Amino acid sequence: MNVLLIDDHPLILSAMKNIVGGLEGVQTVQGVETAYEARELLRCKAELDLVLLDLQLGDADGFDLLVEMRRDYPELPVVVVSASDRVSDVIRVLDAGAAGFVPKRASNEILFEALHLVMSGGVYVPPMPLGSADDPLDHPLSLVSYSARLRSVALPASINSREPASSTEAATSQGWAFETLGLTPRQKDVMRLLLQGATNKIIATELTISVETVKDHVATILRVLGVKTRTQAVLVIKQWQDRGLT
Repeated sequence: MNVLLIDDHPLILSAMKNIVGGLEGVQTVQGVETAYEARELLRCKAELDLVLLDLQLGDADGFDLLVEMRRDYPELPVVVVSASDRVSDVIRVLDAGAAGFVPKRASNEILFEALHLVMSGGVYVPPMPLGSADDPLDHPLSLVSYSARLRSVALPASINSREPASSTEAATSQGWAFETLGLTPRQKDVMRLLLQGATNKIIATELTISVETVKDHVATILRVLGVKTRTQAVLVIKQWQDRGLT
């Protein structure tokens, strides 16, 4: 695996190269301090399998660079590694197509876990509370509480009010929430792959259907859940899973 690190802090860049270079399966780690250098590497058709991107760069906005890379190199996973702890930033980068968000204050173990998940085809969402007092989402907030907000809008009252009385009940009620949504078996298959972070193209290949059909199923899933983006759908479903409702 060949990894590109983009961070304009030389000390952090050096430390990250040592950490990532120690991961099993990593062959090369290249580090650049500017968006310009990153673009040049990509233009030269560098053999890259993963990009780790800081949002704060001296010569470019990290969000803009993320959108650019996802547009020009859609098969290249990008994980944002940022000092930001704003929930709005996490949601924004995931909505832009990032394969994960890892706070810089996270431990090496969490970084390893995130990169392993991403290289396995998943999307990493940080489990720890995130947020700051000036967060556009109103107050210090965790991704779990954010997804709970979405769930409260998305779910019928009969679903919102139900809490399994015990782990046994939760286990025996597996799938009841999805059944309530009225999704077809194929739409449930699409939802399962969405949770794994699969792209429309990968879903189409996995299920032997067209990309256009996948788009139609995704649109239906978003409408049924009452959300606007794939990221929000994943957060809602993960919240249900945490409560044993799927």
